[in-house]
Amino acid sequence: MSGGPEVVVRLVEPHEIDDVSRLSVEAYAHDYTLSEGYRASVADVAGRAREHEVWVAQEVATGELVGTVATPRVGGRLSELARDDEVDFRLLAVAPHARGRGIGELLTRHVIALARARGARRVVMNSGPRMVGAHRLYQRLGFVRLPERETRFVDGATLLAFGYDLEPAITTTTVPPLTQGAPA
Repeated sequence: MSGGPEVVVRLVEPHEIDDVSRLSVEAYAHDYTLSEGYRASVADVAGRAREHEVWVAQEVATGELVGTVATPRVGGRLSELARDDEVDFRLLAVAPHARGRGIGELLTRHVIALARARGARRVVMNSGPRMVGAHRLYQRLGFVRLPERETRFVDGATLLAFGYDLEPAITTTTVPPLTQGAPA
């Protein structure tokens, strides 16, 4: 993350649902024309929080919420894109005034760490074809297109599918430190 105030990622609190809903709609509407159906889906943070996990990025000093992303609860899925050994995420949003500070990357890395902690093999997500800024972020972080899974259509457009393969957990062995001094 580039400079700026310290930001933490945590689960949304019930009293923040309306604020996160506004932040999400503002972020998406800033760059895209939203159909009423998609706007309603983006705004339904309360529904996502009931069924899944909604994470927020919060500036520590001010308490301001500057980003959000949704993940499934352990063992769940947000969409039909995910398979049993995968974690999917949806609706990554960064407040327009907070862009360029690494908030989207922070939230995406949080999802990757969460998936790794859950023992998943891969992180997957769909993205609209016009969301090229987001695509650049995902590709820079190591996500690759999964064209064989591009079967969903929203507002007449095919959603792109991306995946990030998680490395198997590395096991380490403790090696005694080398010592200098008298020969053995």
